[in-house]
Amino acid sequence: MYNRRFLYFICAVSAMGGLLFGYDWVVIGGAKPFYELYFGIADSPLMQGIAMSTALVGCLIGAMVAGSAADRWGRRPLLMLAAMLFTVSAIATGLFNDFILFNIARFIGGVGIGVASALSPMYIAEVSPAEIRGRMVSQNQMTIVLGILAAQIVNMLLARDTAMAENLAWDIEWGWRWMFWAETVPAALFLMMSFFIPESPVYLRLKAAMAMQQTEQKAGLSELFQHKYRKVLLLGLVIAVFQQWCGTNVIFNYAQEIFTGAGYDVDGMFIDIVITGIANVLFTFVALYTIEKWGRRTLILIGAGGLGLVYLTLGTCYFFEVKGVMMVVLVVAAISTYAMTLGPVTWTLLAEIFPHRVRGIAMATCTFALWVGCCTLTFSFPSMNAALGSSGTFWIYSAICICAFVFLWQRCPETKGKSLETLENELIN
Repeated sequence: MYNRRFLYFICAVSAMGGLLFGYDWVVIGGAKPFYELYFGIADSPLMQGIAMSTALVGCLIGAMVAGSAADRWGRRPLLMLAAMLFTVSAIATGLFNDFILFNIARFIGGVGIGVASALSPMYIAEVSPAEIRGRMVSQNQMTIVLGILAAQIVNMLLARDTAMAENLAWDIEWGWRWMFWAETVPAALFLMMSFFIPESPVYLRLKAAMAMQQTEQKAGLSELFQHKYRKVLLLGLVIAVFQQWCGTNVIFNYAQEIFTGAGYDVDGMFIDIVITGIANVLFTFVALYTIEKWGRRTLILIGAGGLGLVYLTLGTCYFFEVKGVMMVVLVVAAISTYAMTLGPVTWTLLAEIFPHRVRGIAMATCTFALWVGCCTLTFSFPSMNAALGSSGTFWIYSAICICAFVFLWQRCPETKGKSLETLENELIN
């Protein structure tokens, strides 16, 4: 028996880390055309790359330290830390007039993303009963896509008609600042609400067991890489990296290039971005109801195979220079497929497949690998797009999805409806 209302409350608070993760991650795409002009880096690809990737470096560091810190001090303090980092970053990024300080503020926000991306789904999985665990962990993905949509809408509303010189001047001076400042409200709310959630019961049991000397010393990387964890660790790493290398996230980070390449101007681009954000939210709702019925394995295979076909078609359309609505439809199809499969299922599986003793360090390791995948994807897209064209780039993403489908068909287990203890016995013991 459990208090359902209280469970929903603490899971919703934890999932606010996902909301800020989604907003902070995507808001920079809308601010990009304007802060580049403000800082005078519009003609410097190197400086543009630094501005886009600073937060990703923070993500790597945040994810890397989150696991060991969560095992040492608990899940709740780390969620509170992430909330503080989001709040500081939101204020400082829009406040600074210096490009170096701007990037430092983005780095701080990136650390918050890294911590929240590792801790929020893990905390939810550890407090949720087995029969609804998948749906509850998927709340984290729902808040991520709501954060993405919120950033897209804020960007569209603040980016005034760029055809008018006075509006463009306002966008360059103030518009991009308010895009970042808008994050302050949910970040401060997350910080306040985090004081009202309890510590994870799994962490409390582990802490009590170690205090009674019933277990060995705290698990570290050396233990995680032992032979008995090797298969499940490999599975977790592949799932984490594939969620990024499937290519869907370049649509959010490089929406400007993708939609202008499909024949849309800047104002039309913002409208198309919001359309993709709405599809992202709607099909994440679908995932909330299918993840317990269809199962994690079925959904992740649908995601890998479906995206492989969509990207094959999208690349072919770019090759034959198809423009207009057809391209938007294909992009929406890719986003929708991702939203109901790889988006939520990745976080659910990562939070489920590892045993209690190494879950903290394992989640941190896989989240670190996920952000390495995100970094390499973000860095490689401009070069691939320039060398191979949009058609060749999306054909490569299609090939990656097909290879992942084969691996997951062979290795990915079904975890729905099973307790974390049962999964530990099946996958490890």
